[in-house]
Amino acid sequence: MSPAIPDLMQIEVLFKQYLIPFFLKVVGAFLLWFLADLLIRAIKGIFIRTLEKKNVDPTLVNYAKHSLGLALKAVALILILGIFGFETTSFSAILAAAGVAIGVAWSGLLSNFAAGVFLILFRPFKSGDTISAAGVTGVVREIGLFATTIDNGDNLRYFVGNNKLFSENILNYSRNDYRMASFRLQLAHPVDPLDAIEKIRSRLVTIEGTLKVPAPAGEIAEFNPLGTVILLKVAALPKDHAAVLNEGNRRIYEILKTENYPVPELRTVAIPSSGRSEA
Repeated sequence: MSPAIPDLMQIEVLFKQYLIPFFLKVVGAFLLWFLADLLIRAIKGIFIRTLEKKNVDPTLVNYAKHSLGLALKAVALILILGIFGFETTSFSAILAAAGVAIGVAWSGLLSNFAAGVFLILFRPFKSGDTISAAGVTGVVREIGLFATTIDNGDNLRYFVGNNKLFSENILNYSRNDYRMASFRLQLAHPVDPLDAIEKIRSRLVTIEGTLKVPAPAGEIAEFNPLGTVILLKVAALPKDHAAVLNEGNRRIYEILKTENYPVPELRTVAIPSSGRSEA
């Protein structure tokens, strides 16, 4: 039985000198990480409220929130490891080497991150703008670290890589002060185009949301075998553009019914007979 005593003593020494201190370090590290997370959330909250009070753009606020959170968590991790006796110098070197390896492997992801930074700096659009880019048309909800969130007209959510957005043409429907609502209408030959332009224009200018400047315009766009094509334009705020367009189409339909305009038809020209009969 005597050989078992040294084994028990070795196990006891192992627990006291290694396992218990290591366990306490792990528990302490998790506890500190929990406290650090609470502190980081508080710092982010103060930082975000400060930016919002200064009327900083929501897009920049959201981007700064994510960036600050990642930076503070990285600093907290290194500090916690240092407090509990881990060699942070070698850890930093390993982290840097891992960063290089990840950078090579995830070059596409990092390019999205870099493109996100440029989207914030050059500001081709911001949260709340309606854009068309990378094959998607909709309202920008969030410009994230790596992807931009866009809701389309059917309320479907797209997550588009920032690099794809930044490398292609971007059409921003909300950037200018107003948008033109255009109405293109094919008239039949018997209809006077100038009279039709005046009647339709007088109804379009009364639509709620239309602007007086620039003034509503109407013109003859082209002549074709069906008759005359007219084009009318009214200005509206970007947020009112869709409503003005829908109401304008409805009023044009009412005018067509009220004025009893004929349906455009292709005119055929009869070729006169030569009067000769075939043998």
